[in-house]
Amino acid sequence: MNHFSFPILSTLIFFPLLCAILLMFFRSEEGKNDEFLRRIALAASIIEFLISLPLLKYFSDSIPGMQFVEYIPWVKSLSLNYFVGLDGISLWLVMLTTFFVPLCILCSWTYIKQKVKYFLIAMLFLECAMIGALVSLDLILFYLFWEVMLIPMFLLIGVWGGERRIYSAVKFFLYTAAGSIFMLVAIIYLYYFSYKTTGVGTFNLLELYKLNIPISTQLWLCAAFTVAFAIKVPIFPLHTWLPDAHVEAPTAGSVILAAILLKMGTYGFLRFSMPLFPYASHELMPIIAFLAIAGIIYGALVAWSQPDMKKLVAYSSVSHLGYVMIGLFALNIQGIEGGIYQMLNHGVNTGALFLLVGMIYERRHTRLMDDFGGLAKVMPIFAIFLMIATLGSVAVPGTNSFVGEILILVGAFRTYPVVGVFAVSGMVFGVVYMLWMYQKVMFGPVTNEANSKLPDLNKREIATMLPIAVLVFVMGFFPGMFLHKMDASVNNFIYQYQHKYAMYQAEKSASPVAHCSKGAKIAISSQATLKNGAYSLGR
Repeated sequence: MNHFSFPILSTLIFFPLLCAILLMFFRSEEGKNDEFLRRIALAASIIEFLISLPLLKYFSDSIPGMQFVEYIPWVKSLSLNYFVGLDGISLWLVMLTTFFVPLCILCSWTYIKQKVKYFLIAMLFLECAMIGALVSLDLILFYLFWEVMLIPMFLLIGVWGGERRIYSAVKFFLYTAAGSIFMLVAIIYLYYFSYKTTGVGTFNLLELYKLNIPISTQLWLCAAFTVAFAIKVPIFPLHTWLPDAHVEAPTAGSVILAAILLKMGTYGFLRFSMPLFPYASHELMPIIAFLAIAGIIYGALVAWSQPDMKKLVAYSSVSHLGYVMIGLFALNIQGIEGGIYQMLNHGVNTGALFLLVGMIYERRHTRLMDDFGGLAKVMPIFAIFLMIATLGSVAVPGTNSFVGEILILVGAFRTYPVVGVFAVSGMVFGVVYMLWMYQKVMFGPVTNEANSKLPDLNKREIATMLPIAVLVFVMGFFPGMFLHKMDASVNNFIYQYQHKYAMYQAEKSASPVAHCSKGAKIAISSQATLKNGAYSLGR
C-alpha cells in the first residue's frame, strides 16, 4: 500500500456519475443544444483521463499488493464495506477505460443524432460502473457495479442500435444477467462459509483469499463464478450473444464492448475465480484450454466467412479472447502477463477496427465488403489507419499484439504444449481473414460509383484514431514500460495460487510430495523460486 492520500479511485468512479447527473439538468431540445452537451461530456471524459494519469506516476512497481486503497464501513451489520484498491493486474485496465471513453464520445459526434443527451449520460454512467467493477475489493460492491454495467449497455444497444437492436439488447441482457445470478448465490455462500469458519462473515475479497475452502465446495462455487465470467468473455459456446450485440450496437457501443466490457470476464477469472478456488481452477484447466482452442479456431473460421466487416471483427473477438484464456490458465508469469497484455491489445486493435468500420458506414450506410473496393485511392488516410489496426490485430512484429501473443504461446508451451500447437493455427487464420478483408475493401479498381467521391477522414476522425495508432506501436516497441508494472502483482498471484494449490493437493494425498500429482510438485518447487524473486522474464 502506498501513501498517496488523495481518494483518486473514488474520484475516478464518481466523477463521471456526477457529470452524468449534471447533464440531466440541461434542457434537451433536439438539434439545438446537442453540440453544447457533446462538448461538456467530452470535456468531462478528458478530465477523467487526466485524473487517472497520476495512477501511473505514483504506482509502485515493487509493491505486489493493493495500492490507492480506500476503506469505508458501509453496512456494519452485514459486513458491507466500500473497499476499493488497485494493483498491477487492474492498473492498465482502468487506464484503458479512461482512454477509450473520450474517443467513443468523439466518434459519435455526428453518428448519434437522436436523444443525444441521454446517449452521453449512458456513456458516462457506464464509465462509472466499469471503473467501479475494476477496483472493487468487496464482493457485494463488485456485484453492484457488475450489474449496473448492464443497464447503460442495454440502452446503448436497444435505443441507438440497428434494425434488430431490441432482440440483440434483450439477448445481451438475459445472457449476462443469467450468469450473474449464479455468481450472486456463490457470493452469499462465501459470506456464510466465512461466518461458519471464522465467526465473522465477510465480503472482503482479501480476507476471503485466506479461507481454506473444502475441495468439494470449491468445485461448486468455482463453477458458479465461471459461468458468469465465461459468458462475459465470452468463451465458446457461450458466445452467441456477442456478434448480435456488436453488429446492432452503435459504433461507440461496439468499441466500449470490445475494449472494456469483454475484459471484465477475463479479469474476473484472474481476480476472483482463480485465487479464491485454486484447486477447482486447476481442475478446470483442461476444459478451459479445450474451449479456448475451440473458440480460437471457430471464431477465426466464422470470421473468414463473413461478408459484413463488423461481423468479421465481432467473430475475431471470440478468437482473440481465446488466447487470453490460454495465457491466464497457463499459470506462469509469461502466460499471465501475456494474457493481461493481450486484454489491452485486443481493446486497442479491435476498438480501432470498430471505429473505422463505423466511419465508413457513416459515409456509405453499408458494411458489406462487396460494396467497396479501391478505397485506398479514394481515402488514403483511412487506408493507413485501417492498415495499422489490421497489422496490430494479426500480431506483426513491432505492433502490440505480437508481444502479447508471443508471451501467451511461451506460457502455453511451458504448461501444455499441445494447446500451444493448436493456438498457433489461430494466428495463421487471423492473418488470412484480416488481410482478406483489407484486400477486398482497399485494393483493386473503384467499381462502384458511390465510392469514387467518398470524403477521407476529417480532423475529428483523425484526432480519434491517431492516439490509438500511436499506442499500437508504443506497446509493440516498448512493452517493458507496461509489463514491469505487472511483475510484482503477477509474481505474488502465482506464488499465492500455487502455495494454496499445493496445500490442497497435500491434504488430498497421503504424502505431500511422494504421492502428489505433477502439477503439485511443480507448485511446491516453484514456491522457493518465486520467493527468491528469480522467477521473472529477464527483461
